[in-house]
Amino acid sequence: MITNRDLTVISGPCAIESEEQVMEVAKAVSELGLTYLRGGAFKPRTSPYSFQGLAEEGLRFLSRAAKEYGLQAVTEVMDTEHVELVLRYVDVIQVGTRNMANFSLLKKIGQLTAERQVPVVFKRGMSATIDEWLLASEYITTAGNPNVILCERGIRTFETATRFTLDLGAVPVVKKLSSHPIIVDISHAMGHSDYIIPMSRAAAAVGADGLMIEVHPNPKKALCDGAQSLTPEQMKQLVNEVRPICKVIGKQLV
Repeated sequence: MITNRDLTVISGPCAIESEEQVMEVAKAVSELGLTYLRGGAFKPRTSPYSFQGLAEEGLRFLSRAAKEYGLQAVTEVMDTEHVELVLRYVDVIQVGTRNMANFSLLKKIGQLTAERQVPVVFKRGMSATIDEWLLASEYITTAGNPNVILCERGIRTFETATRFTLDLGAVPVVKKLSSHPIIVDISHAMGHSDYIIPMSRAAAAVGADGLMIEVHPNPKKALCDGAQSLTPEQMKQLVNEVRPICKVIGKQLV
């Protein structure tokens, strides 16, 4: 359970490519003392010619890896037709930025996750205001599931040096306006592995309740978003640098 008492790290490959790949990452995540393993089985890609994910086969790999290493499995749902399928395999589901305003999907997720008491990580749309994001989250809560975890993932601005502009100011604003935990997807916001660790330190310091970080055994050969993925060794460095910050602000990194 993600709460505002800890800093929960959700990490794993952007896309599940094979059982061996997700097992290797799960092992690394487990050895760092973390509790959540994420991986994409259905991938929303800008180009229809890019890798689209392994679908149910990927869900099976993710579920096996999570069980093997005692982790909670997290993945994204993109379509109303896939909600029940995904819920058979994972412990937490994610709604990505492209679907923040897909209200029929949000209603169905709210209904089906309420029955199973499954938390929902809900990402901010890339061009959405905080108010629009919070209102959209209420499609899930009013459908029956109050267990929403808000996820800041960067917004689109005129800046091009990073993939998106990470709005860390959203963290204290959301904490003032909402009772839901807020986590930060550092990887998608920054888009380059060099920036992940420093911005993770910043997100922890500003009071985020969690981080979402992409990890791949060999980022140069990743089928999706390799430039923003950390190696397991870099992930270990991140944990070692962020953990002392958590202690200063009275949180525990989990």
